[in-house]
Amino acid sequence: MHYSVMLNEVIESLNLKSDGIIVDATLGYGGHSSRILERIKSGHLFAFDQDIEAIEFSQKRLECLGTNFTIIKSNFLYMKEELLKRDIQKVSGIVFDLGVSSPQLDNKERGFSYLHDARLDMRMDKDGSISAYDVVNTYSESDLYRIIRDYGEEKYAKNIARNIVHAREKKNIETTFELVDIVKHSMPYKETIEKNPARRTFQAIRIEVNHELDILDASIRNALSMLEVNGRIAVITFHSLEDRIVKKIFKEVTNVDKVARSLPVVPDAYLPKFKTIIDTAPTNEELLENNRSRSARLHVIERIREDNNEKES
Repeated sequence: MHYSVMLNEVIESLNLKSDGIIVDATLGYGGHSSRILERIKSGHLFAFDQDIEAIEFSQKRLECLGTNFTIIKSNFLYMKEELLKRDIQKVSGIVFDLGVSSPQLDNKERGFSYLHDARLDMRMDKDGSISAYDVVNTYSESDLYRIIRDYGEEKYAKNIARNIVHAREKKNIETTFELVDIVKHSMPYKETIEKNPARRTFQAIRIEVNHELDILDASIRNALSMLEVNGRIAVITFHSLEDRIVKKIFKEVTNVDKVARSLPVVPDAYLPKFKTIIDTAPTNEELLENNRSRSARLHVIERIREDNNEKES
């Protein structure tokens, strides 16, 4: 069963109202959504996911709690578009849990995990056109190097990319363990002792397959634009790349406009539209209960005033 990281902190920080319109941008197996539904008895929950297995599971789970929810099979990049189709202009809360769910990792057939031997896949949407198998077996050495270096922050990226290309010249790289073996032999033995040496490479390939960083910036900005005054967005990040993107955007919208900083009195038009509520890590108790939460970080932001163009329209 999926363990929802920082669940209590997320639910409390959203400051849920009974009649709220809430979006779970990353439904997964329904951990956050089920707790949200318990609190918005006269509101409505819109939940997004690409994974049909997660959707089918969560549909049954949420039906036990109420009927005031809508599950949308779509990437959260299209959240604003999908909500506008349903005549939803503003929402009072949005949650993003950017981690891979435990069932995806534990189901070896999904090919996400370096701990289980399976065909390379890593697609969050099973209908996606490109899998990890395609990335590993068709990308050029330079592209593999760039992906593993940039998305995995792996210092042995050049060796790994070169050895992947050499290995596939003999036969296609079919399985997760075949890739793990290549990674292991691409770095000094001391680097393979404490942590699995393939974790950064697998992260990099998963990000590439699912375009995770490409869509995150636009998705967060769209979410901010749909938030009503006093509404909040909670984002759980799991690695430094996505964390930097979220922190950069949140810093932009919570700081005074740089044009107005030197003015003795800052006009309302230049005041920030949002304020930071929480920026925190899991508690020690949670870390003991769920080791997978060790890299998580929770960022929560609240809209405190409308944009000028919103007032005019």
